[in-house]
Amino acid sequence: MYYGLARHLPASNTRYTGWTRAVRLAFCRELFRSCGQSVNIERGAYFGDGSQIDIGDHSGLGVDCEIYGPVTIGIDVMMGPGVILLTSNHRFDRLDIPMRLQDPGEVRPITIGNDVWIGTRAIILPGVTIGDGAIIAAGAVVTEPVSARAIVGGNPARLIRYRVGTTSAAG
Repeated sequence: MYYGLARHLPASNTRYTGWTRAVRLAFCRELFRSCGQSVNIERGAYFGDGSQIDIGDHSGLGVDCEIYGPVTIGIDVMMGPGVILLTSNHRFDRLDIPMRLQDPGEVRPITIGNDVWIGTRAIILPGVTIGDGAIIAAGAVVTEPVSARAIVGGNPARLIRYRVGTTSAAG
């Protein structure tokens, strides 16, 4: 039902289509290994059968994203449109047979910490861990672990700087 119907419903970013968020979430709760509260699965999101996906509270999968598990997504994770999370790659070490005929590579899980922002069309490659509070720039290709509060961008993604913020007391 998700792939036949819910995936194709309009995005949930207007007051007239907000109900689509609830419909997609209802289907995904049954598919994902675990699914937190107030999760947003946007139009066109692809994640196979979902059985290797864990997603935390208040996190979201962006429009037309693709996720190949196993993937763990923390709490408060924002994901832009077109993000791709890949947990395996094709082997290419044998020259006597075409690459398409070689065994698939080893599956290496992806882990995304809490309070992470992944920009539009970023690609996260197998085995990557993204630390809490990190930002992945739009279009980045992440091949290595990302430290907590790091801002990375480029292809391959490199450190731009660290988030250094202030806290304010209400009063």
